[in-house]
Amino acid sequence: MSVSGCTAGGKALILAPLTKPDSQESVLSRSRAHKPSRRPVSTPSRVTSQLRIIGGEWRGRKLQFAPVEGLRPTGDRLRETLFNWLQFRLPGSRCLDLFAGSGALGLEALSRGAGAVDFVELNRQASQTLSNQLQLLECNRGRVHNCSAAQFLQGASGTPAPYDIAFIDPPFAGDLWTETLSGLAPLLAPGALVYVESPRDAVLTVPPSWQLEKEKRAGQVCMRLLKVGTNERAG
Repeated sequence: MSVSGCTAGGKALILAPLTKPDSQESVLSRSRAHKPSRRPVSTPSRVTSQLRIIGGEWRGRKLQFAPVEGLRPTGDRLRETLFNWLQFRLPGSRCLDLFAGSGALGLEALSRGAGAVDFVELNRQASQTLSNQLQLLECNRGRVHNCSAAQFLQGASGTPAPYDIAFIDPPFAGDLWTETLSGLAPLLAPGALVYVESPRDAVLTVPPSWQLEKEKRAGQVCMRLLKVGTNERAG
């Protein structure tokens, strides 16, 4: 089975089983160029500490985030595209924002009706700022976890319910996608949606039952929305 997606030089992204007979995974692969040493951005490099909610209950609200080196919120245009993709699944959903950073994705989800969001952020200053923003918004549907994504995934087996939507936007230099998606899989509900933001040439390894639902390239960034198999069970 193959699904065409982001292209570069006429070569299409392919979702296909691995050729090794003992493999239990499929590979979401495409031609691979030099990987950026750090996350590409569409605006000039500068420190900023403010983001804007672009839809829902808090539309237009400007919120502060910690001026941590290398931390950039997902831009307005990319967020608008993503939440157009998610609009019919968000209300009441249980979401996970790994590598939360500024919290732009999780806060946008809450503004648009998500039932609950777990924010996972390793940097103490960034996680504290996120907690402060939730208090400012008088929102009790968000929880902030000050730990690494790997630590959270390893200790989250006892979560009260599986996640319906997950946001995966790690630091581009870390090459954390395969490890994160593997650890995340047991925590997802059947039919859950997983958003992955990566360099346009990144290779992603995903479970065989996952499907590529949406994909868009914006400059050097590739946005992908994956769907978990409906017969899978969390845990």
